[in-house]
This record gives sequence, structure tokens and C-alpha cells, in this order.
Amino acid sequence: MTTTLSGRDTSVHSAELQKKRGFSTAWLVYLALIFFALIYLFPFFIQIGTSFKTDVEATATPLNPIPKMWTTAAFQTLAQADFPRWFMNSTIVTLSVTVGRVLIDSLAGYALARLHFTGRKAIGLLIISVMAVPGVVLLIPKYLVLVQLNMYDTYAGMIIPLLADAAGIFIMRQFFISIPLEVEEAARIDGASTLRTFWSVVLPMARPAVITLTILSFQGSWNEFSYFIVSRKDPALNTLTSGVASLTSGALGSGNMFPVKMAAALLMTIPVALVFFFFQRFFVQGAGAGAVKG
Repeated sequence: MTTTLSGRDTSVHSAELQKKRGFSTAWLVYLALIFFALIYLFPFFIQIGTSFKTDVEATATPLNPIPKMWTTAAFQTLAQADFPRWFMNSTIVTLSVTVGRVLIDSLAGYALARLHFTGRKAIGLLIISVMAVPGVVLLIPKYLVLVQLNMYDTYAGMIIPLLADAAGIFIMRQFFISIPLEVEEAARIDGASTLRTFWSVVLPMARPAVITLTILSFQGSWNEFSYFIVSRKDPALNTLTSGVASLTSGALGSGNMFPVKMAAALLMTIPVALVFFFFQRFFVQGAGAGAVKG
């Protein structure tokens, strides 16, 4: 009897030790994650804090994220400059590119995945090969095309060349291939046309891929810089990226202007962050589905 009780005590003591070790290990992992997260987020904290500093304080203590004297002078300077117009131009271009790219890439991906026509495989290989070409290599050819078509220095010239994207077509094609053919055959038996089948049956099933493409298109066109430099020269067509870049050359005055630059960068970040957080769940689902199918 004494031997049995000792065995139970030893077993309970061992379980408690394992529980304590597991608890300690979890806390060490959490502390390590918090430490690296703070290191990763520290530049963002500096950006927020500097945007509310004065020029003198930002120059004297650039790495201190907490201002001694809070001020919104940087945001007032941006409001009095061309920032609202840059924001409007970025909004127009980004929304147009995002909507158009999602529609065109979806249609092209569906055609390559489901329709049978001569040269389909060759077009698919060509699209994949285009993905390997650095975007900067195509800037000069795009510029020459815009000039020849009289689209240089226009909204159309900034939007139309960005409407199609090889990576987006490839993503949609891969997702459409994973959808069972029986679903489309059932729709056709009910009398649906190819376009009707695509729009009402297949596209809703590809919602995770569509949302993933929407986020990538919005982020890519909102942050696009090099193409907007070569596609226009009129300052009235400046987007946020090209406009903020002009601030680094002292367009609004002399000095470092750290608060103005950080305030502009902070305002630029907000729309992309909102879109990502709003669609985050669907983005993760789409990425996970792609990984499983891949």
C-alpha cells in the first residue's frame, strides 16, 4: 500500500514538473517573439513619433519615438501643399487598376484554364516567361508605346498598361484548374453560356484567389513608383509615391523636413493597411489554398 501511494506521488510530481517546464518554455517563446516584434516595429514607431515632432527635435533626436512637444505642423504643411491632389491621383489610379486587373486577370486565367483554342499552351508559357523579366527592363518600351499612342502624360497612360499582370493571370489560372469540371458541366446542362458559367458559378467559387489578387493589385499600384516616373511629367499627375519622392529633394523648403516626410509616409501607409486588415482572413485562406493545391 505504501509503495502504491509513493508511485502516485511520484507520477503527480512528474506531471507538475512537465507542466511547469512547458509553461516556462512557452513564456520564453512569447518573450522572444515580443522582442523581435518590437525590433521589427521600432522603425514604424519612429515614423509615427517623428511625424508629430518639430523640425528641430526630429533632427536632434531622430531615434526617439516619443516627441517632447507634440505638434501637427507637418500634417498642416502637407494639407497646404499638393498632398490632397497626390492622394486623389493615387486613389483614381489604384482603384481603376485594381478593378480592371482583377477582371482581366480572371478572364484570362479562366480562358487558359478551361477554354480550348489553338496556341493556349504557348500563351501560357509566354505568360510564365514574362514573370521572369524584371519590370524595370520594360519601362523604356512602355514609354515608347505611350508616346506613339499619344497617351503620355495622361491618366489613361498611367492606368491602361497596368491593367494586365502575368502573375495575376497565373494565380487565377491555377485556382480555376483546381475547380472540378463537374460544376461547370452541371451549369451548362442547365443552359448557362460560357460567360454566364464563369461569372455566376466559377468566379464566386474562386473568391479567396480573387481577394488575394485584389490585395496584391491594390498594394502594387498604390506603391508603384518607377512606372509613374516614366509615364508622365506633369506635376498635376503626381501620385503619392512620386510626390513624396519630390519632398526628399526639399520641394517644400530647406532642411531635413523629417516630420513632413514621415507624416506623408504615414498617411500613405493607412489605406494599404486598412485594405490588408479588412481582407486579411480571406488573404490567408487564399494563400493556404494555393499552398495545399501547389
